[in-house]
Amino acid sequence: MDRISDLPNALICHILSFLPIKEAVSTSVLAKRWKPLFLDQPNLVFDDSIYFNPPTSYKEKLTNARSFMRFVDGVLASQGNAPLNKFKLVGNFVVDELWVLEWIPNLLKRGVSDIHLNISSFWADSDRSKFDPLPPEMFVNKTLVSLTIIFEGGVNINVEGDVSLPKLKILHLNYFKTTTSTFNKILSGCHVLEELALTNLMWDDEALEVEPCLVTVSIPTLKRLMFCRYEKYDDDNQAVSLSFDNPNVVYMEYSDTIADTYQQMSFGSLVEAKLGLRLTPEQLDNNECNVTNFLNGVRNVKILHVNVNMLWVLGSCRDTMPAFNNLLRLTIETKPEVIWKALPALLRSCPNLVTLIFKGLHHINTDRCKDVDGCLCREFAGNWEEVARPCLSSSSVKVIEILNFGETLDNHDDEDDIDDDDNGGLVYCLREKIDHVKLFLKKMPNLEQVRMHFLSSDNEEDVMMKVFKKLQQLPRVVASPNCNIQVLSDNLSLSFNTSD
Repeated sequence: MDRISDLPNALICHILSFLPIKEAVSTSVLAKRWKPLFLDQPNLVFDDSIYFNPPTSYKEKLTNARSFMRFVDGVLASQGNAPLNKFKLVGNFVVDELWVLEWIPNLLKRGVSDIHLNISSFWADSDRSKFDPLPPEMFVNKTLVSLTIIFEGGVNINVEGDVSLPKLKILHLNYFKTTTSTFNKILSGCHVLEELALTNLMWDDEALEVEPCLVTVSIPTLKRLMFCRYEKYDDDNQAVSLSFDNPNVVYMEYSDTIADTYQQMSFGSLVEAKLGLRLTPEQLDNNECNVTNFLNGVRNVKILHVNVNMLWVLGSCRDTMPAFNNLLRLTIETKPEVIWKALPALLRSCPNLVTLIFKGLHHINTDRCKDVDGCLCREFAGNWEEVARPCLSSSSVKVIEILNFGETLDNHDDEDDIDDDDNGGLVYCLREKIDHVKLFLKKMPNLEQVRMHFLSSDNEEDVMMKVFKKLQQLPRVVASPNCNIQVLSDNLSLSFNTSD
């Protein structure tokens, strides 16, 4: 029996909404009753990668793109002015961005609440520049709840009048130009915004060449904030002062060069933050930066991720680092070229830290390694005495996790540096990492667990067994007498207790 045909139209339309739009349209050939059903689809999702085989040439990309665009055109034309809830378009081939932008006014008239445009390859045209302007009516709309614009060719945002988006809760903009005044206007017109993601923002102000401008991000309803800009856009951050006053933000990602000034930083409810501030070339030369206001603004955070750029920044302001009294979980990304001079001050500033995670455990030796609390490595001073590390002996950390433990990126990691008799056939980098783990166990009194994670590889199990055997040779006199040590991968798990 054909039980599906007995279902009411509304329920069939709901079922069709879970199908790719091409399959939903094809149901119109089943019977006369099915023909108009896809026209009532409130959710339109288009993804050109599921319509064609991967193109092998630029000409084929163009052909596929035109076919795809005409298909979308046809679906929109057949639906007319029917109410629309969601419109999502993902373009992986060569898409004409201007063609896409022409659809937006009609989508807005149909009462769409969710627009998601992600175009990763644009239709290059030497006769016009990139950064096509977004339709101004997009910023005066009573129905939009979620708006995502990601154009490979970039977009330009210029709003002459006031911005009014009374229902907008989610705003994601990637690779766009705007003026500081328009930016401030947009944020002031979003009264219920809960999630804001700004990636690769470029200021389009001639006035910035004469005097600095203030950009304010102050949204009482905001809960999630992502503000990220890649290094090639660093010049667009000059002469801009930033102010943040967001008392209800619980999650933040921030990656950018250090602004001239941070006039205000207020994140009183912050739970998790991923920080990637980086120094400008001038700041690197002078080895100084002023991020005191920034750090004070995020000091209530409970979960913190610090990348290698932020580690450089913290190393330049270790003497003015605030106390992170609420911090429970800290993740630190390391690279062979990044020194650890910030880590002792950072650990001292986290008196209640429970979990310390290293993303890699790469270390470079410097003169500071011989200073008390100048590093976290196993260094020796005069008469071959081990340098004291008060930041470790006073640490509250209970769990240490080391991700990508088996990575061997050090310059010394070659076959000539392997000594099978004395070091179990381990390259220098791994031997140094084991020394770090030994020092943590010897100096940190509250450790309950140390976990070392390996990436899957052809010789993974062999290397893991060698590391495990070296750790089992730990002296029994350690600060953490009952700590569980684990060597882990997707395929193997080894563990023992220091008390065994």
